[in-house]
Amino acid sequence: MAETKTTGTKKTTAKKTTKKVAEPVTEVVETVETPVQEAPKKATKKTTKKVDEVKETKPAVTEARATATNLRLTPRKARLVIDLVRGKDVKLALAILSNTNRAACAPVAKLIKSAVANATNNFGMDKESLYIASIWANDGLKMKRYMPRAKGSASGLVKRNCHITVVVKMR
Repeated sequence: MAETKTTGTKKTTAKKTTKKVAEPVTEVVETVETPVQEAPKKATKKTTKKVDEVKETKPAVTEARATATNLRLTPRKARLVIDLVRGKDVKLALAILSNTNRAACAPVAKLIKSAVANATNNFGMDKESLYIASIWANDGLKMKRYMPRAKGSASGLVKRNCHITVVVKMR
């Protein structure tokens, strides 16, 4: 910037600059395909060896399982219902659960139906010959809460969850 002084006042003069915007450059590149010449084949004696391939077969799947995690149900109450259906055929187990008046019956029945669906759809098992091979309930998440008591005190409260697993097999 250039400055010029006159008596007591400043005059400033600024240079005017113009910015040039670069225009995008487009290039067209042509590709020319040239045929690749193959090397002449030499007359060599090829030896062929037969390798005995061992076919590994997977063992047939004999069981299917389903798992429900973090059910808002205590494991002790779930085990009461689970013990009723362990070792029974699937149809009989679902009939027992439909006639039992417990809170755990609905999730256990849903889980058995899921295990049967896994067996028939994924592994091609016969739905009529399935039975409950094993079923168990483990502890899940324990939520710690408190309950207000008299005189400003509080007592602990544990809200339990459970994980239930069902394994069905064919007879």
